[in-house]
Amino acid sequence: MSTELLTKFLTLLFGYAMPALECFKSIEQRPGRTDQLRFWCEYWIILVILVMFDEIAGALISKIPMYYELKLAFLVYLWYPKTRGTDIVYETFLQPLVMQYQPSIEARLQYLRANAGDILVFYLKNFTERGYDLFLRALDYIRSQASRGSRTRSFFSFRGDRTERPSFVDDYGVGGDRRDAARHRRPRSGY
Repeated sequence: MSTELLTKFLTLLFGYAMPALECFKSIEQRPGRTDQLRFWCEYWIILVILVMFDEIAGALISKIPMYYELKLAFLVYLWYPKTRGTDIVYETFLQPLVMQYQPSIEARLQYLRANAGDILVFYLKNFTERGYDLFLRALDYIRSQASRGSRTRSFFSFRGDRTERPSFVDDYGVGGDRRDAARHRRPRSGY
């Protein structure tokens, strides 16, 4: 478990934070150097595709031994000054693939942008309806579980009958202390 946590921390540090700082420096400190800016833009494009792959194939990825260690090594390979793997991966694999499918990708994205409001309303409405149903089912479950217990059954009763609710004052009868309550508790009828 600690190895996985360390690997995730190193991935965040070397895969996200350090490249983000270098990208920031490329933009702010050397505004005339478009080659550095291009390099970091290529890196972020590759990283986004890798993150999308992780999200889509998450269940399968967990079965690959040492996947996160390999991912960390790949991310360092991408930005490391001696290897500059970003140039190789982007120009060899990513650029030709995206250029081939760019028109259909753009058409689908334009459709999504145009219908984003409708899609959002649909999902919000669907979520609220399902969320309300889930909330009611959770309340029913709590009520059914409470009906198994003697004191909690009447306390969680939704009938509003005050006579069935337990009196917690009775538990602390004479001394007001839980230890004394067991000695001084009055027997209840109907349980």
